[in-house]
Amino acid sequence: MSTVPATRVRLQDAGRGMRGFLAWWAQGLSAWLPAAWRGALAASSDRLLLQLADDDLLLLRHQGADGIRDIAALPVPPPRSNSADPFATLLSDAGRALPRWVLLPAEAGLRRTLVLPAAARERLHDVLGFEIERQTPFAAADVVYDGRLLRTREDGQLETELVVVPRNRFDAVMGRLPGVADGLAGVELAAADGRPLGVNLLAPASRHRTRRVGWAWSLAYAGLGVLALVLALAQVLDNRRAAAEALEREVAQRSAQARGVSQQRQRLVDAVEGGAYLQGLRNARPSVAEVMDELARRLPDGTYLEKLSIDGDQLTLVGLSNQAAALVGKLEGARQWRAPALSGALQQDPRTRSDRFTLDAKLNDAATPEERPRAAR
Repeated sequence: MSTVPATRVRLQDAGRGMRGFLAWWAQGLSAWLPAAWRGALAASSDRLLLQLADDDLLLLRHQGADGIRDIAALPVPPPRSNSADPFATLLSDAGRALPRWVLLPAEAGLRRTLVLPAAARERLHDVLGFEIERQTPFAAADVVYDGRLLRTREDGQLETELVVVPRNRFDAVMGRLPGVADGLAGVELAAADGRPLGVNLLAPASRHRTRRVGWAWSLAYAGLGVLALVLALAQVLDNRRAAAEALEREVAQRSAQARGVSQQRQRLVDAVEGGAYLQGLRNARPSVAEVMDELARRLPDGTYLEKLSIDGDQLTLVGLSNQAAALVGKLEGARQWRAPALSGALQQDPRTRSDRFTLDAKLNDAATPEERPRAAR
């Protein structure tokens, strides 16, 4: 017999707010995993169904993701006098670990479809409890009940189903199973086609909580995933930090190179500008050779120079001459200098009977008089 997993009314499925967000987030994360991983991480929905037959036979069935399959049909075991499992010889270790449910026949219960406001979603079980006496011929104290959410309508209202089983029928069935009633995880009601509805008629205080290995593996896998994520983020952070440090070192190295190149360029510019300035100064004055050549042509015979000094634009001549008084006139009009004049008094040299003189003049620009107006323009 094939079936689909039962639909239970669960707060985490019907809830809103943070619980709904966490469910949506977990579902989104699981969608990224391979199908084999999702199957390993998912909590198993397998369970062991116990169903009474008309001839006092107990049907033992396994319900899993692939449907319901029959395991065995055996007489109802008598009440246990010890803690031995009556199904130990029929089930494997994994089968004995499955949660056990009693499946009641469809005619044992009463089902009513109700439309409730959306505000009833959070406390659906309690709201359905108030509807028992209005929707069924039983009092609330005389039944066991549960409900399920069928769908949410377009107008936001909830289409639900109330499932009620009279307590005397419930107790009668449970009384015929004294050997297996202990340790039950729940009591189901079958639909018309024999499939479980997806409700639990057993009181919460009486439900046996089976330790599921799948949850332990899920927690282990989740912890491993969180650890892997933390390590991956730490590695990414280390890589970014190393890349930032490498970039910082490269920037510092390039900055130092740029500063060195800038300093060398500045020194080169200063040298070129200094050389151009000095060359301009030299070009602005006549050369020493030109000055000496002009002096050789203008100084008369009997005149000897002991010293010739050029300091900036200052020309100074020191020497002996037998025509010292006429030197100023002979040096005037030269292109290389201007305003020649004797500095100090003439002193006669007793040895040569010539006059010692000191003569100063101002050097002119190197341009000719004809070129000066043109340069000024």
